[in-house]
Amino acid sequence: MFSFFSNKKATKPNINSITIPNFGLKNLQDTEKVKQWMSEDESLILLQIFYDLEPDLPTMKNIDILRDFYRKQMVQYNGGLIEVDFISIKEFKILRNIFKVPQDPHGMAYMLSLIIPFEKCSYVIQVMGRELGSTGLRDSVVSSQLMQEGVVTVEENGFANWFADPYDENYKGGTLMNKSEQIIYDNDFEFHPLTKARKILTEIENKITFDAVLENLPLFRK
Repeated sequence: MFSFFSNKKATKPNINSITIPNFGLKNLQDTEKVKQWMSEDESLILLQIFYDLEPDLPTMKNIDILRDFYRKQMVQYNGGLIEVDFISIKEFKILRNIFKVPQDPHGMAYMLSLIIPFEKCSYVIQVMGRELGSTGLRDSVVSSQLMQEGVVTVEENGFANWFADPYDENYKGGTLMNKSEQIIYDNDFEFHPLTKARKILTEIENKITFDAVLENLPLFRK
């Protein structure tokens, strides 16, 4: 009929119900389910994903269950946890994750995400960064510094007190977080992919906007 009838505001959630900055990255995909951007050097990828179905999370009430859930997932890829925690943005409870996975033949890839679950749908913001070219500089500099301070020592089987799951010191599966990946070292390695990805994720947390349609949407209750 008349074209102006199509201009009414959406009453159902869709991918445009949240808005994030794209940081001037190159647009690769823009569909009803996925928006994707990439840096010119292909070291960073930004994704905004809309899932129009019930979230597959085991819970949003118990963080220990979620950490174990993701440990079991990441160990399948020889990966590990750097962060799994709840945050709150504009009264929405959000799951913030940072994972690491070794690349072939060398270097590390980092996957950071914000998961925003509702009863029958969810949004996922992902930032993926990977080491290119020469790798391991951050690890080498920080490990040398910590060895001089006596925090890290060299033993028969390698470094002691260097690798650890951030929440369970007894867990030894996959590729564990090392001390150089702590956020306190980001300012010293501004061009490292983890630093850049973490900075982008933090800026998204500060600038993300939510459409009014989400305000009364039933929340994920598990």
